[in-house]
Amino acid sequence: MTAIQAKSSTGDVSFTVAQKEFENPPAGGSAKRVFDILFSLVAILSVLPFFLILPAVIYIVSPGPVFFSHKRIGFRGKSFPCLKFRTMVMDADRILEEHFANNPDAREEFERHRKLKNDPRIIPVIGSFLRKSSLDELPQFINVFRGEMSVVGPRPLTLDELRGYGEAASRYKSARPGITGLWQVSGRSDLTFCKRVELDSSYVSNCTLLTDVWLIAKTIGVLLSGRGAY
Repeated sequence: MTAIQAKSSTGDVSFTVAQKEFENPPAGGSAKRVFDILFSLVAILSVLPFFLILPAVIYIVSPGPVFFSHKRIGFRGKSFPCLKFRTMVMDADRILEEHFANNPDAREEFERHRKLKNDPRIIPVIGSFLRKSSLDELPQFINVFRGEMSVVGPRPLTLDELRGYGEAASRYKSARPGITGLWQVSGRSDLTFCKRVELDSSYVSNCTLLTDVWLIAKTIGVLLSGRGAY
């Protein structure tokens, strides 16, 4: 058992993770990488119609780029462009700051969860649909195929979020971030940031290919229910 300390806006939080040795991290396993390549190829071919229809709908509702690329920290601390369908309006940063100025409680919610339940930046109708269904993350299968992500792994982190991982940061960087994982099947955005750190650390320390298959199967049920997605 290993004690890990993480940081949040409300202070330091310690938790204990049962682990196996991870000198050879899950992201370095050849079987996991082969699985990622095959799975991402099948997924990309299966959802090709979405890559034609969704961009057109996004552009009609909110003219501008239909894909959104955000810098995240991945395997061994290397940054990469994490791909998504754009779900926010073009001037999202300005709108968020105005929302915080008028709603002080929203800033606290954002610092705790890194998300807002009623986010004013979301594109009307299509943006909410994409987020709730997680279809906005379909382009990340391209990240998986390129080796920047895995099908299953820790949630991709921004540099600011990684700083909040405290002692767990090195554990996070020992694996490729995933499209799905423990966080996604355990409550998603309903969980606190520190709970997310705990789940990511637990996955990296204990994952196997059988675990990955189980998490993928469980993800399907979570997506259908829409629980914790906003």
